[in-house]
Amino acid sequence: MKKISLLGATGSIGTQTLDLLRLHPEEFQVVALSFGKNLSLGVGIIKEFKPKIVSVLTKDDKEKLEGMISSDTKIVYGEQGLVEVAVHHESSILVNAVIGSVGLIPTLEAINQGKTIALANKETLVTAGHLVMSLAKEKNVEILPVDSEHSAIFQSMVGQDIARVKRLILTASGGSFRDRSREELNGVTVGQALSHPNWSMGAKITIDSATMMNKGLEVIEARWLFDIPYKNIEVILHKESIIHSMVEYDDTSVIAQLGSPDMRVPIQYALTFPKRLPLPISKSLNLWEIGSLNFQKIDLERFRCLRFAYEAGTAGGTFPTVLNAANEVAVDAFLNGKITFLQIEDLIDQSLEQHESISNPDLETIKAVDMEARRYVTSLLT
Repeated sequence: MKKISLLGATGSIGTQTLDLLRLHPEEFQVVALSFGKNLSLGVGIIKEFKPKIVSVLTKDDKEKLEGMISSDTKIVYGEQGLVEVAVHHESSILVNAVIGSVGLIPTLEAINQGKTIALANKETLVTAGHLVMSLAKEKNVEILPVDSEHSAIFQSMVGQDIARVKRLILTASGGSFRDRSREELNGVTVGQALSHPNWSMGAKITIDSATMMNKGLEVIEARWLFDIPYKNIEVILHKESIIHSMVEYDDTSVIAQLGSPDMRVPIQYALTFPKRLPLPISKSLNLWEIGSLNFQKIDLERFRCLRFAYEAGTAGGTFPTVLNAANEVAVDAFLNGKITFLQIEDLIDQSLEQHESISNPDLETIKAVDMEARRYVTSLLT
């Protein structure tokens, strides 16, 4: 039985991970978990799965939770609480499903402990990919992708000569506003932005999908996961989200991974690799029901956030850290009605323009740059 530490248990990836644990109780057990503001859902999860340790956001949350559950579960909180969950001595796998750069430190600590990492937290590799992958190599730790696109690339590489990879092709649904021009984005609402046509995801990632920043972060993540230069990573628009991504080899053969849009498929593959298990709760793909698949070239002027990501990633240093931090603050401001949708791009652009990059940053530098970028964007909101 594989024992799991789960960061972000009440989020979209977290709850779907728990679906798989219910489906395969003989294969998996969650022994440590964290969650954020959703205490009521978190209590239900604790009572059902009986983890040894749980981390919440604040000391107040910790005290509330202690009055609601059995004393058999240890309750911790904050960044140190996330680390305690990530490195719990009984677990062999860390599923990192939190949103934001808060996932970085627990991932590094879990790698230091030799745990396999099932990674759904893009920001870990965006902000510090060079540190994470170097440490994983040093500790001989597997980092298995959970994002559908990176899982598709990973599956398309199994058994292949990786040296012969010519190009990675990430597919993008285009998000909530894929059929709108830039002019038609003026005045769009939060509710409209949160209405994704294909996937059911959390608020932040759904907004990132609408701006195409989500795909930009995935490009940077792919560069680190698969050690492929940015010039060999391409994004194409594929509205149906049936082909999850593709790999082209030197002989021009293209291998793709297809399936109905269901995040439980890549989550389960990360948990079971190199094996596969049945997944009866997911819908089989019948291509005759789909009828046709459509593809378009991405316009980097229409989707400026994707262009920012390519530029920041290619420039390297601390630019990706600023890109991510600025985006997190800007998206939060949009969700809270402080800025318009298109101002998300403007704030990120301003942050990158004023930043003087530091090459090959260490962890403390990354933390400092992240905080400074957040302060800068926040100052623009007042």
